[in-house]
Amino acid sequence: MIRAEWATGRGGAGGGGNAGGDVGELYRAHRTWLTSWFHRRLSDRHEAEDLAHDAFVRVVARRATLDLSQPRALLSAIAKGLLIDHFRRHALEQAYLAELACADPSVVPSAEAMADTLQSLREVDRWLARLSAKARAAFLFSRIDGLTHAEIAGALKVSVSRVRQYLAQALRTLYDASLETQP
Repeated sequence: MIRAEWATGRGGAGGGGNAGGDVGELYRAHRTWLTSWFHRRLSDRHEAEDLAHDAFVRVVARRATLDLSQPRALLSAIAKGLLIDHFRRHALEQAYLAELACADPSVVPSAEAMADTLQSLREVDRWLARLSAKARAAFLFSRIDGLTHAEIAGALKVSVSRVRQYLAQALRTLYDASLETQP
């Protein structure tokens, strides 16, 4: 029953409990559709295929907690998150490259150093994505723009004590994330 429903894209009563064996069926039934969904938004077939692959990796990683009864709705939700991440990373990379273009040619880092920096920026971006929008904004206002707690509070329309909480949350998240990456 589930196979026929997934093949037609109508969903069914599969649920998360069935997910272990059904992920392969989900992949076969919806990979082409999902790749096309990404391709329409990116106009790059290789990027579309990579992001579709990433979506299925997320399904596999979280299959025990996912409801697979409406696969296209689930895949669309995952795909939208991946697309947002993709565009945010792209904007970050472009900003970094634009700064490099303005730099004195004698101080431009090597290609390897630039690749390492871009990788580090992507990692920090992933860590910051764990924060709420206001906590992330408070952290960036503080660390990049050098605003005081009172200025951040005014910009975010929250109290100074709330700004302190946001900053503590951001630092705790970044600290925890840094521990995850250490051997």
